[in-house]
Amino acid sequence: MRIAGTIKHSLVNGPGIRFVVFFQGCIHYCKGCQNMDTWDPSGGEFIEPDELIEMIRSTKHLDGVTLSGGDPFMQAQSAAYVAKACHDMGLSVWCYTGYTYEEIMEGKAPEGAVELLEETDVLVDGRFEIDLRSEECLYRGSTNQRLIDTKESIAKEYVCDWRQTD
Repeated sequence: MRIAGTIKHSLVNGPGIRFVVFFQGCIHYCKGCQNMDTWDPSGGEFIEPDELIEMIRSTKHLDGVTLSGGDPFMQAQSAAYVAKACHDMGLSVWCYTGYTYEEIMEGKAPEGAVELLEETDVLVDGRFEIDLRSEECLYRGSTNQRLIDTKESIAKEYVCDWRQTD
């Protein structure tokens, strides 16, 4: 898989202390994107999923992992493999994507997207819209983006907002 990089300890990409993986490749080309260097699917660096998992496993004091990008759904199968390993470590998994939850469920995202969704605790969905940019949005860049509790949404078969419990 190709990644643009990682951050071992982040406090801004979801609740708690999070390991962040920036996946390489994005087809959404959002105006005002803060990670334009991740758009090119051949950019970044190649890393074996198991090597990334070991990096996460060896990082202490983590509450969770955030898959960002680019768009992790462009490499959904590898991202799902990593997400499952993170769950096996007892870590929560957040995932950012330019796809909407509905597009993923309708099969409009790349192969393996539903599997990645099933291994995601919170999905931050939708393209960044610069005209809807707001610094008031918790863990999001624009007001159209949603924080979705994926487990509850899948079980109830409609989108359920994530609610911070702490």
